[in-house]
Amino acid sequence: MAERIEQRIEGRLPELEQLERVGLFTRKEIKAVIKKASALEYKIQRRALHKEDFIHYIQYEINVLELIKKRRSRIGYSFKKDEIEYSIVQRIHGLFKRATEKWKDDIQLWLSHVAFCKKWNKKIQLSKVFSAMLAIHPDKPALWIMAAKWEMEERLSSESARHLFLRALRFHPESPKMYQEYFRMELMHAEKQRKEKKEFEQAKMDLGKFNYSEEVLNGEMARIIYRNAIQKIKGAEFHLSLLSVAKLFDFTEDVQKEILENLQAEHADDPLTWDYIARQELELESLPSPECLSKQTKASEVVRKEERCCAVFEEAVTSLPTEAMWKCYLTFCLERLNRKTNSEELRQKRLERTLSVFSRAHASTLLPETLYKQWLHLLLECDLSQKATEVAEAATERFIQSVEMWQTRLQVLIKLTSDSVAPCFEEAVRQVKSKGSLPLWTLWVEWSEGANSKEETEALYQRSLLVTAPADSVTMKEKYLDWAYRIGGYKKAKKVFTSLHESRPFSLEFFRKMIKIEKEQESCKILNLREYYERALREFGSTDSDLWLDYIKEELSHPQGKPANCGNIHWRAMKMLEGELVEKFVSKYTLLQTGHL
Repeated sequence: MAERIEQRIEGRLPELEQLERVGLFTRKEIKAVIKKASALEYKIQRRALHKEDFIHYIQYEINVLELIKKRRSRIGYSFKKDEIEYSIVQRIHGLFKRATEKWKDDIQLWLSHVAFCKKWNKKIQLSKVFSAMLAIHPDKPALWIMAAKWEMEERLSSESARHLFLRALRFHPESPKMYQEYFRMELMHAEKQRKEKKEFEQAKMDLGKFNYSEEVLNGEMARIIYRNAIQKIKGAEFHLSLLSVAKLFDFTEDVQKEILENLQAEHADDPLTWDYIARQELELESLPSPECLSKQTKASEVVRKEERCCAVFEEAVTSLPTEAMWKCYLTFCLERLNRKTNSEELRQKRLERTLSVFSRAHASTLLPETLYKQWLHLLLECDLSQKATEVAEAATERFIQSVEMWQTRLQVLIKLTSDSVAPCFEEAVRQVKSKGSLPLWTLWVEWSEGANSKEETEALYQRSLLVTAPADSVTMKEKYLDWAYRIGGYKKAKKVFTSLHESRPFSLEFFRKMIKIEKEQESCKILNLREYYERALREFGSTDSDLWLDYIKEELSHPQGKPANCGNIHWRAMKMLEGELVEKFVSKYTLLQTGHL
């Protein structure tokens, strides 16, 4: 092994001599490079290889390249690159090759090699890397797309990109993304050829020898891809994704028309189709030059366009009365409502339309649960309190098991300072399963803190601990302790802690809160802190090494602490902690003893 390493170091000598000769590195730096390279070579020549050693070696060589680049820029010397940089780059390629052959499944390693090739403009090498990577990872569409894009955009080889896409589709015949990118690539190729032809025509050159195909120029290749794609992949969403790509090119009117016709014929029962057709009305130019129009005329034109959109949506919810269709309609209305406008008339029309559509969707019991919250927010903004109350009640009747719906209704009642808040809370926790009721109890106690007496609030906290699921009761205990300290100080917090300390389950945060409260007192007692730590360690001593370390720190830092107890705590920690936590604890304990923690 030593002979091989010595041979590899000797192979570096010509480049190192050149570095010294041209003044990029000093003799001392050359010796440092040889020493570091020798150490790195030893690591990658061992029997038991580690990926990190290759990564460190590669990173070191890249750092040397970067340093050479900076020094060349500083002194203005640009010669001897073949003897210096080329040799280092080839060595890095070799390291990457060895690493990727050993750890074939590490995608990040392959991508690092790709990034290196791109940065140093090694196109031939990059083609080889892509070829090797795709041979091992043909199951990853993103890698095929990356390789094809590079061939198309960097090497300007549409033929190579097409070949890669065709190979990729053998492995991924039902990948929407693959078809989208192939479709885009063919349109880019057509656009490139159209530009070339136009430039040649302007230069009055003979186009006979260039053999431009009219079919290719008009996007016929992309049309073929589209037709093949829709045989494999169904759904309006895919059609629309290809249509959005086609719209980026100004010569694809025929392709767009075909996609749109197929979309309407095959997916008339899909809300996305109706949504797209309706929104197209916004893009139609009714008046020739909108820049010359007055603000009022512009607003009137926007009103007309939005009304045409809504006419399509109205037809849609009649032909396709589903939650998804109403959601599309309402999403459109809300988007338009949220757009800024100086026209109060336009703003008012949008508001009236949105409220009307909300009401009709609700009346047809097709308003999605997720949109009720936005409707209620809008009603409150418009000071329609009575309507908001009625809608909130109707929403909880329809989604009687929904915690979020009850929460929204209660928030509305609280905001309106209604007298029915407390009865509504009672009804909510009765209807909702206890397992998911934590948000309701949290909201209830927060409201009670401001609206009820301390006794009523405390009774509510105690009740919540009994009826919530065990996991949820953990959060309520933390909130109860916080509240007790806020309203009654240390004595009240201590009393609540004492009443709860055997009421499992607990969170570590519950004990840490009590420890923090104790430490905030002027007469902080170590006996109390020990009690809190001991109780916390009963629950979490086997799974939290930091808790033991905090206990030890407390004994060391507290005026009444006993450093002699630290050894006993350390011994107990070693017995209770599990697995890797022991090593973690020992490491931190050592740092603590040396004063570095």
